[in-house]
Amino acid sequence: MTLRPKYFLTLMILLTTLSSLPPTSQASESEDEEAAAETGGVTDYIAVEPAFVTHVGPASTKLTYLKASVSLRTSSAGARPAIETHMPRLRHELVMLFGEQTDTNKLTTMEGQQALREEAKKRINAVLEEQHTGESVTGVLFTEFVVQK
Repeated sequence: MTLRPKYFLTLMILLTTLSSLPPTSQASESEDEEAAAETGGVTDYIAVEPAFVTHVGPASTKLTYLKASVSLRTSSAGARPAIETHMPRLRHELVMLFGEQTDTNKLTTMEGQQALREEAKKRINAVLEEQHTGESVTGVLFTEFVVQK
């Protein structure tokens, strides 16, 4: 098979252009980190340990377990002490959130996990606001996420 020079050149330009684009799944997270860097903030990751293990799904079905290791992303140097101070309450909120999950099929999809991360972020920030810390979490990351059916 021989390629004509015109097609070869077009193919090379296309490949070069595509290779310079960032992956779409990581674009929003890297934009968040760039925004924190531009505002002079820091990015700090705080592990919520130990990992969460809880029963998920409807109570009338076979037991299904979720194991999730969670890290919190912040963009403030003062966030770590506030989060560590309120860690028992934050863990409680996450345990309750994970235990409320009834659709185990949704938990195994990227969309379901993203929705769970967003809800976790919302609940954690609500606790931090309620406690008048003046701090917030910019992201919730699952460093390990296993659903055992």
